[in-house]
Amino acid sequence: MRPPTLLPLAAAALLVLAAAPTPAASRHHRPAQAADTETLDVAASLSRARAALSTDAASLHQSAAAGKPKRRSPRPREGASSLTLRLHARDFLPGEQGRHESYRSLVLSRLRRDESRAAAVAARAALAADGVTRMDLRPANASTVFAASAAAIQGPVVSGVGQGSGEYFSRVGIGSPARQLYMVLDTGSDVTWVQCQPCADCYQQTDPVFDPSLSASYAAVSCDSPRCRDLDTAACRNATGACLYEVAYGDGSYTVGDFATETLTLGDSQPVGNVAIGCGHDNEGLFVGAAGLLALGGGPLSFPSQISATTFSYCLVDRDSPAASTLQFGDGAAEAGTVTAPLLRSPRTSTFYYVAMTGISVGGQPLSIPPSAFAMDAASGSGGVIVDSGTAVTRLQAAAYAALRDAFARGTPSLPRAPGVSLFDTCYDLSGRTSVEVPAVALRFEGGGALRLPAKNYLIPVDGAGTYCLAFAPTNAAVSIIGNVQQQGTRVSFDTAKGAVGFTPNKC
Repeated sequence: MRPPTLLPLAAAALLVLAAAPTPAASRHHRPAQAADTETLDVAASLSRARAALSTDAASLHQSAAAGKPKRRSPRPREGASSLTLRLHARDFLPGEQGRHESYRSLVLSRLRRDESRAAAVAARAALAADGVTRMDLRPANASTVFAASAAAIQGPVVSGVGQGSGEYFSRVGIGSPARQLYMVLDTGSDVTWVQCQPCADCYQQTDPVFDPSLSASYAAVSCDSPRCRDLDTAACRNATGACLYEVAYGDGSYTVGDFATETLTLGDSQPVGNVAIGCGHDNEGLFVGAAGLLALGGGPLSFPSQISATTFSYCLVDRDSPAASTLQFGDGAAEAGTVTAPLLRSPRTSTFYYVAMTGISVGGQPLSIPPSAFAMDAASGSGGVIVDSGTAVTRLQAAAYAALRDAFARGTPSLPRAPGVSLFDTCYDLSGRTSVEVPAVALRFEGGGALRLPAKNYLIPVDGAGTYCLAFAPTNAAVSIIGNVQQQGTRVSFDTAKGAVGFTPNKC
């Protein structure tokens, strides 16, 4: 079966916690105002980068299996108290080790996938602003393709990268009894799905493919169900009246199959029943060993929406670390040091989470960037700034990026420059350095809040020899994206009831 050509959906998210940098003396002159600089621990970040190629992922798999929750009887979603899920970075999933001969090769692979991801998010946002839906783009042969074929919840997250493949993964129990499967976590998707037997065409995954016939809680969704009508692209199986779904991604990845309800178990939380998911029998693409995707977007079929969770949060850990952090659903205690900003929603698409960003400062000085560079058009939803778990590198409109790059370069006159790498044009040779002082970078939001980034979240290694690059990139798209490299080590929370996004540093 050939995949239909539809709008790109954003891919997913597992998250790995970065080790805290250790104090070290800088070998470079410290600017007059120390408060306007950040220390980059070069030795520690290079050590993590080199270890990323050799860390044994088997221990991660065994740890996740050991944390498998005990069997419980499902209870209504209204009675659930909390859900917590552990997150892991993609490059530490079983089977991912040994794919790259060098750290530079690993970085280049990440950046190639990230370009596809960022383009997919930007294209979908732009088409929505133009009033074009995925149904409008449904191909003429789609019917043939289909005929053939408020609780609080928390869990672990693991890091991954790429369009379709997702940046971060978690272990999720599917069915009754629960089968533990690696699932991509994605704030830019609305349909949760898993590969299912029988497979007409399934890609290789780490775990055995889910068999719905072995689950006591599996139930097909009918064509006349409101849930079926909520799908962007759906069809009806003529013989049974069952709902069929299809999701296509911008890189050619896709999933097609039956739409059903199932029981999901996240971490040690109570099972959650009657969750609508896709049971994909025909799947293809860059999903990198994951069994499927846990959709965290803002649409009516996303997991948070189905469990009536108006709040959830995650912490993205360093992609070069095998550690894990958590994804949590439900109200959490207010944390000191949280930077809060308005959560904005596009009038044309409910999937993405936009934040009211107003500017950037470098070295403590606000940059001369017009507010229009970050503003969303109230009528069309064009522009704005999306907080995305699946995009790695933050994208800024070209003029905003140039202002950031130039200010950062002026603040690092003593650091030796290096040639650009892939989408990075501002790079440095830090070989032989233990640590360096660099200008502080902060994202500013409506209401006066400012998220000051640690140096390791914007000056990152691109090889094992000490080449570091400024981890921002320009875009010609109307929309900007705050990527997960800049989110690492920060708990990002979304409160759809209060319309707020929170950023809490060092709370993984």
